[in-house]
Amino acid sequence: MEDNNKFLIVGLGNSENKYAGTRHNIGFEVVVKFAQTHKLSFSIDRHAYVAKGKLKGKQVVLILPTTYMNLSGKAVRYWLEREKIDAKNMLVISDDIDLPLGEIKIKPKGGGGSHNGLNNIIELLEHQNFPRLRFGIGKDFPRGFQSEYVLGRFSSNEQKIIEPIIEKCATIIASFVTIGLQKTMNQFNTATTETQDSDKNE
Repeated sequence: MEDNNKFLIVGLGNSENKYAGTRHNIGFEVVVKFAQTHKLSFSIDRHAYVAKGKLKGKQVVLILPTTYMNLSGKAVRYWLEREKIDAKNMLVISDDIDLPLGEIKIKPKGGGGSHNGLNNIIELLEHQNFPRLRFGIGKDFPRGFQSEYVLGRFSSNEQKIIEPIIEKCATIIASFVTIGLQKTMNQFNTATTETQDSDKNE
């Protein structure tokens, strides 16, 4: 039986050092920022780096999958089952090329679009009904160069834009855990034509 006071927070990325700081690893960075803010430390465990803690009476399990982005679902499914957490109490943080740089969007469910990590989670869970926090990285790349772009690093100017957004996303995680998805969406989502357009592509 699932524990409604327990939450799984998933940062998507690739765990090898060579991928640190790449656009595709922004999910990792957000979850690490949350862990630092709340003085939680990671240790290596099955399929993931894991940190656990409490926030206003709620139990929080943070994971950074070590399965590579394209097999993220393997870690997610394992930790949902091991910790007996309902998927509605899971927040997945991922990069999103369909959102402008630094723009964020919280959604209660939906498809994975072109994101292999999200698509693998959907495939292994066999449903799309889990909240996700999408972090815009823009799509400033020529056609056919998506892979090089997402595995590249932010410029120093881009870094200045995203650093405060990473902190904001850590606050969103705390909000999701303590006051719930709907109130968090009401507080932090900003409706723009870009996000609405990207929703149509999913």
